[in-house]
Amino acid sequence: MLATKNPGKIKEITEIIQNSDIELFSHKEIDIPEVEETGTTFVENALLKARSSIHATGLPSIADDSGIEVDYLNSQPGVKSARYSGENATNESNNKKLLQELDGVSFEKRSARYRCVIVFVRFKNDPFPLISMGSWEGFIAESPKGSNGFGYDPLFFLPDLGKTSAELTDKEKNLISHRAIALKGIENYFVNKHNYENGK
Repeated sequence: MLATKNPGKIKEITEIIQNSDIELFSHKEIDIPEVEETGTTFVENALLKARSSIHATGLPSIADDSGIEVDYLNSQPGVKSARYSGENATNESNNKKLLQELDGVSFEKRSARYRCVIVFVRFKNDPFPLISMGSWEGFIAESPKGSNGFGYDPLFFLPDLGKTSAELTDKEKNLISHRAIALKGIENYFVNKHNYENGK
């Protein structure tokens, strides 16, 4: 069970693991109440979502918590990335606020990173959930560019590629993103488990 209703995350995660043996259902298919993200770290929030999902559905659950950290803003918005501009925040309002906060700040001081934590809970009250993390370094552009992706992708500039994340194709992004890196750890768990069970 993929513990999210976020269409962008569902699309990305499904595409990243499409060649694995993992079969995913999401909360778009099995409706459960939203969990309040009261944690102060990405790990805490991912665990809250995964545990809520498994208690509601009885199915092993994978949950993601992710966001963007800007060095000039002392790692903000961080865990508040989705609600940066308020409780009714949208991608557009969050991006607008971030640009306002960095107004007049030179490019070299706009370093930032996406972070992602993915948690896999195997059963209720699992004492040792699998936790995998990924990060993706970049800078905050002075204006949005590109129409692909979601969240802060139009502002997340990648100097090596000369593009924002929103200017990448899905295939390009899913090879190098923070979420792709974090998911690789989860995928490796299933590969190793499969090999062990089959005597490989």
